[in-house]
Amino acid sequence: MGEIYLEGLGVPQDYAKAADAYAKAADLGDTNAQFSLGLLVAEGRGVRKDLRIAGDLFTHAAEAGNAAAQYNLALLYVNGRGRPMDEAKAAEWMQKAAAQGNAQAQYDLGAFYQFGRGVPIDKAKAAEWTGKAADAGLSAAQVEYGVMLFKGTGVEPDPKRAAQLFRLAAEQGNPVAQNRLARLYANGVVFDTDLVQAAKWHLLARDAGVSDFSLDIMLAKLTKEQRIEAERAVDAWSAGRLTE
Repeated sequence: MGEIYLEGLGVPQDYAKAADAYAKAADLGDTNAQFSLGLLVAEGRGVRKDLRIAGDLFTHAAEAGNAAAQYNLALLYVNGRGRPMDEAKAAEWMQKAAAQGNAQAQYDLGAFYQFGRGVPIDKAKAAEWTGKAADAGLSAAQVEYGVMLFKGTGVEPDPKRAAQLFRLAAEQGNPVAQNRLARLYANGVVFDTDLVQAAKWHLLARDAGVSDFSLDIMLAKLTKEQRIEAERAVDAWSAGRLTE
């Protein structure tokens, strides 16, 4: 019932009724309800906002093995919201969520190992967890792991795999990946030099707010025909996204 009121599925959307339904299920030990109620309490939707109580609800669900609750509890600890700031506890809960396949937790845990937040710096583990998140399809992780593969940071260098990941993330609309893919095509790295493809991905990245002066110069040097072809490729890509 909670989800029905939360999403307005066949009934008017009503956060208060959603919270009430989740509370009843949470009292019976339903960990998904505990987590969902925790989100409502954390955001103050339908109930009074209280991060401490949200943390309590996440804890109940997390201790019962709910991965989403484990991840959100980790965020409370790392940010000191509703819980004392404690990066070690944050890393502990992030690890539990990541081990269950939560892609965002895997990505964040990789960052913990990369920068030594709550755990010792370990480039190999950073790459391992970032790679898992990339394999799960998280575009930010695909970009980060791609960079690791290019540089050989914590993992054996593999430029071809890195380029594949940049393409996967770029196709998802990640502008950082689009920019990196454009650079590869412009400079003939991994791929054969293809200025039309470089321009296509640069235009998409630039439209999304990622500027690159060197690629702007490349764009200005294109022939009229190349520029038209690149713009058509952008339009075709954008149209494909709209129909997905």
